[in-house]
Amino acid sequence: MRAADYEDWITDTGKQTLRDTHGLNGDILVWNHVTQRRHELTSMGIRVNAETLRQQLEMSNLRDNLRFPYHQAIINNEDRLWIGGGIGQSRTLMLLLRKAHLGEVSVTARPKVLKGMCAKKNIFLLE
Repeated sequence: MRAADYEDWITDTGKQTLRDTHGLNGDILVWNHVTQRRHELTSMGIRVNAETLRQQLEMSNLRDNLRFPYHQAIINNEDRLWIGGGIGQSRTLMLLLRKAHLGEVSVTARPKVLKGMCAKKNIFLLE
């Protein structure tokens, strides 16, 4: 399930695609040969507005999130609406260096349990 308060994944785009599609997203996905999964290089979605935020929170059973300042700013039109875009540097490095986890190319705090799981698969996270 995608985040309900981030990108618009509910807007009907079927008229434009001539298929049953929803969401205003322009991510660039490629195939990762290491993980054998799709790999998101960019995040280029249209962010939620007041209407789509309400709908997506409702569908995700997260209506209580409307009490948070970020959500209130969107609902009350106190914050600008955003179009996100950018190439993920770590994600690009991960692909070019043939790594299975972002932690192999970028440093951040990670739970010990994750480090242990990765080590069992010969994936060594940077510290």
